[in-house]
Amino acid sequence: MALSAEDRAELQAAVGSGSYDGSVSARAQMVLWYDQGYRKMEIAAMSGASRPTVDKWLARYERFGLEGLVSMTSPGGPRQIPDRIRAKVLALTRATPPSSLGISHWSSTEMSRYIKKTEGVYVSQTWVSRLWRENGLAPWRQGTFKISRDPHFEDKVRDVVGLYLDPPEGEVVVSVDAKSGIQALDRTQPLLPIDFGKTQKRTFDYARMGTTDLYAALDIRTGRVISSLSQTHATPDFLRLMKKVVAAYPGQKVHVVLDNASVHLSDDTEKWLVKQKGQVVFHFTPTGASWMNQIEIWNGIIARKLIRCGTFRSVKALNREIEAFVKHWNSDCKPFEWKATAEEIIGKVRVVTARMEALLRATEIDDVARRAA
Repeated sequence: MALSAEDRAELQAAVGSGSYDGSVSARAQMVLWYDQGYRKMEIAAMSGASRPTVDKWLARYERFGLEGLVSMTSPGGPRQIPDRIRAKVLALTRATPPSSLGISHWSSTEMSRYIKKTEGVYVSQTWVSRLWRENGLAPWRQGTFKISRDPHFEDKVRDVVGLYLDPPEGEVVVSVDAKSGIQALDRTQPLLPIDFGKTQKRTFDYARMGTTDLYAALDIRTGRVISSLSQTHATPDFLRLMKKVVAAYPGQKVHVVLDNASVHLSDDTEKWLVKQKGQVVFHFTPTGASWMNQIEIWNGIIARKLIRCGTFRSVKALNREIEAFVKHWNSDCKPFEWKATAEEIIGKVRVVTARMEALLRATEIDDVARRAA
């Protein structure tokens, strides 16, 4: 191999540093060493590559030049599984499994067996799993949804989202709800603490020590939470929280975002609201759309961080822990960032509604066809 001055300059420009890592830089260094008179075994030792690897790249450079040092992607062999089978698996995955299988959702193993039985083509469980990953399908996972049937859905969405995105200047907006029936659960034996390589462990059985209700109001501008604990779930409990909210913002108009729970609509609540003479205004989320209430986000946080994994020997102990959590939250609170506009929410709901209605129509057509048969 005879290199010109231009060849050497080109190779030196491509050279980096370090041991052989499969890069063009490391391969260029091999060629330069060979040009300097090093033997192939010496180059293998210096680069950390094998002797066949050195032979391969020197031969590639001699034949193709610097471009020959770039890895070439193999086109692979022809696809072994027909496209119709791939399409069949993808279509089946997006449908409910046949009732004859007795399963609620597909697994890769069940899909492999079903294709073998119905199509006479063997596809491995691994192949099915890879196909699902490539197409973003996960039939073992499920989410939840709820389409609001509120006839005033769009008006309420615009009202509530308007408060979130553009709260009235000089006025307060709070999101209110109750987290009811929080159980004080005590384990029957002491917890085993977390250790290196070991998770915390607790007994699977527990003793019920009572329940408490947490009423909370979230200031959407600051993230501050005002709370009230109660042993009951009635209008006086809700109004106790509302009085604390009004007292926290003296002289300011308070907009309250809340759901359609009976205590929010009771006669006593209406009488109290009238006495506020317009200083407190209720804004109701659409029925079946509690996800629009920002306090639900905070309720989820306290459930994950305290309630779900907590051990409480009494309701008093539970209440103390909740109050401590609220105090700690308020010491460094930040508001939640609401980005969705009313039109974005309404548009998405319309799409889901149309899809659901199409599925219902298809189901009705299938039922009619089965009865006719």
